[in-house]
Amino acid sequence: MSAYRLLTRWWTAFALAISLALLGAAHAFERFAGLAPCNLCLRQREVFWGAVAIGLIATIWTVVSQARRGTPRIAAFLLFVVFATGAITAGFHAGGELKWWALPALCAGGGDLADLEALTSLALGVGPAERVVMCDAVTWRFLGLSMAAWNTLISASLAVFSLIAAKRPKDARAPRN
Repeated sequence: MSAYRLLTRWWTAFALAISLALLGAAHAFERFAGLAPCNLCLRQREVFWGAVAIGLIATIWTVVSQARRGTPRIAAFLLFVVFATGAITAGFHAGGELKWWALPALCAGGGDLADLEALTSLALGVGPAERVVMCDAVTWRFLGLSMAAWNTLISASLAVFSLIAAKRPKDARAPRN
């Protein structure tokens, strides 16, 4: 089986693995490198959680139903929509970091809702002061690109691959017997 047929027939499984790896990397940066996410970073993670859900359901469906054609094309198209949404969100974030446009006022928080206990601790001065993460502040760069810029490129690439998998030709969908 060619690499093209393997990739397009099992795209949802690949998308599932890639999304889990990216979420793992994001949580590792947060946990081990101390890079707290901003509100837009958290929105970008939600996109990958959506891709995990679609990829997991489609892959399980394919394995359980013993589909000889691979994963359903509709699942690949849904992944295209999800990853395109992620590319737009990450692109908006990256543009805000580059000061191409102003980000909304809600982008000034860290994304966590304060509970009554945390507010009481803060009011009494006994709780730790939470660091507010600004969405337009770049905290990490690699090869001159921020995490949001890398996420834009990765999400756009995943959207393109998802569209290719959704539009795969008939001979790539069904094996010849």
